[in-house]
Amino acid sequence: MRVLGVDPGLTRCGLGVVDALPARRAALVAVGVARSSSTEDIDQRLLAISEQVEGWIDRHAPDVVAVERYFAADDVSTVIGTAQVAGIAMLAAARRKIPVALHTPSEIKAAVTGSGRAQKVQVQRMVAQILGLAELPTPADAADALALAICHLWRPAGALSAPQRPLQAMTPAQRAWAAAEHAARRPTRG
Repeated sequence: MRVLGVDPGLTRCGLGVVDALPARRAALVAVGVARSSSTEDIDQRLLAISEQVEGWIDRHAPDVVAVERYFAADDVSTVIGTAQVAGIAMLAAARRKIPVALHTPSEIKAAVTGSGRAQKVQVQRMVAQILGLAELPTPADAADALALAICHLWRPAGALSAPQRPLQAMTPAQRAWAAAEHAARRPTRG
């Protein structure tokens, strides 16, 4: 399976392509960022990101496009831009009949590091280790896109997802992931 991870952002949209290997391993195919200029009008910025995302999809032919599900931030303008870019990625995949998967930041961190509260540098280190990279992937948007692709590759398969499996049948990382998924699904108060 080949997964394109998309860490949506209006100025920098992280893109990472990873192939599944036997024995729960992964291989780097490509990593980078789609960029738009903050001096451009929003429609032109979205067009620029769209063209770059579509180019990645056409060039790398992923089996799945995994997009970060962004659901909280203090800056409303950041949330709007991020949501617009996520929509562009999902639309580009849908036009090509490629399945789309959404993962929360805590799911991604838990899948890669074992902790849904891991710091950015911890995610970068684990992505580098998992993919056998000599250096940490940069910028952080690109590393996040790779982590997202790895998260999707390692998502528990079969009828029972991680939260439904007995805890004793899970690895520590799967237990952390299950807890992160559970926390993400809880309704917020206030």
